[in-house]
Amino acid sequence: MAGSALSRVPDVQIDGDGVFKYVLVRVRGAGAPAKDVVRGHSWAEYHADLFERTAEELARDGLSCECLGGGRLSHRPEERKIHVYGYSVGFGRADHAVTTEKLKAEYPDYEITWADEGY
Repeated sequence: MAGSALSRVPDVQIDGDGVFKYVLVRVRGAGAPAKDVVRGHSWAEYHADLFERTAEELARDGLSCECLGGGRLSHRPEERKIHVYGYSVGFGRADHAVTTEKLKAEYPDYEITWADEGY
């Protein structure tokens, strides 16, 4: 059950436009390998807001998770660009290279870049 629940969890859920916080989350199900997912939304005042909502949603399907870190995304759909940067004060810096690969799979026709600089 947890394996199928895990396979239904989208790898990427981000807002369609703007600059906003994001978290990289490792999701686990009983007896299933873990997978990393990206969540980023402008409604979140803090990275913890994103993680808490994600954890609640996953728990309903019997899945657990841990936050691997955070940062910011600048999503410019009119230019087909996403830039990954910054860090989370509470969770630390996410591995932006992992985040970038997840985003490239979801947005194959975008230019996706990352940098450790910036907040």
